[in-house]
Amino acid sequence: MRYAGLALAFVSSWCFAFSGPMAKFLNAAGLAPLESVWLRMSGAGLLMFALLAVFKPAVLRIPRSKWGFFAAYALVAVAGVQTLYFVAITRLPVGIALLLEFTAPVMVVFWVRFVRKVRLPRIAFAGAILAFAGLGVVVEFWEGMRLDALGVVLGLAAGACCAAYFLLSDSIGDGVSPLGLVAWGMLGAAVLLVPLAQPWNIPWEAFGASATIGGNTLPVVGAYLWMIVVATAVAYVLGVNAVRRLSAAIGATVATLEVIFGAIVAWLLLGEDLGPFQIGGGLAVLAGALLAQLSTARSAVREPEREPSVTEPAAV
Repeated sequence: MRYAGLALAFVSSWCFAFSGPMAKFLNAAGLAPLESVWLRMSGAGLLMFALLAVFKPAVLRIPRSKWGFFAAYALVAVAGVQTLYFVAITRLPVGIALLLEFTAPVMVVFWVRFVRKVRLPRIAFAGAILAFAGLGVVVEFWEGMRLDALGVVLGLAAGACCAAYFLLSDSIGDGVSPLGLVAWGMLGAAVLLVPLAQPWNIPWEAFGASATIGGNTLPVVGAYLWMIVVATAVAYVLGVNAVRRLSAAIGATVATLEVIFGAIVAWLLLGEDLGPFQIGGGLAVLAGALLAQLSTARSAVREPEREPSVTEPAAV
């Protein structure tokens, strides 16, 4: 069971890693980031809803008491993360944007300690300091912010929304299926983004064309279908099933591989290279985030009477 869960989480991370590169092909074809986000959420949401309605209709039932929770999840944990990430990758390499988003576990550590007032081991804060030091190396602060400053802010904002995803996932409670939560969350995010994305203005003719980045050419409709089927629906389903077989801490640890996989996919498809400072700093950020997150999870196990900080894999 444990090995099956690890395999599912590993494949899920690979699937998620394609979301940013596929979105860049859509952007190259003339679609704005918000339009790409809306198309991803609406397409994947409708696909998951249709499949669940046929094979598992019971998981789509939402208790009335959870309507507010679902709305917050759709707004922050889905729409917020996806929108900020998709805009960030228009100004940053995919690997850097993913790296900034995965500072979320460190943000969760500080939220748990200073907002929830849960006492954490010192190693959690050591991990947080290591992560932020690594982030400073990534942006090469000694050169006055070598990366696009607005892109960095957007990436960190995506990380804050991702941290909210972790904390909301901690509060699902009984009577709510994670699969139903994901399906409704995507559809809800698509509805909330309608005024911003303005789908009636989407250049639909772009789907009949091809886009070229880094010497690679893909049909736009193919990139879109890969994004909603593989990088969203399949990735989420595999991720949810992986968490059911693993502890939350292990699941979240494996999910951070998405940063590495995303950088590899971006290198192969987009020709995006990372410099030595980005690679070294990125490894420090990942190590610090994992150290902080795992120590936080162990602390929650030792203090079951306190409100725990349980996290699930993130998704972009």
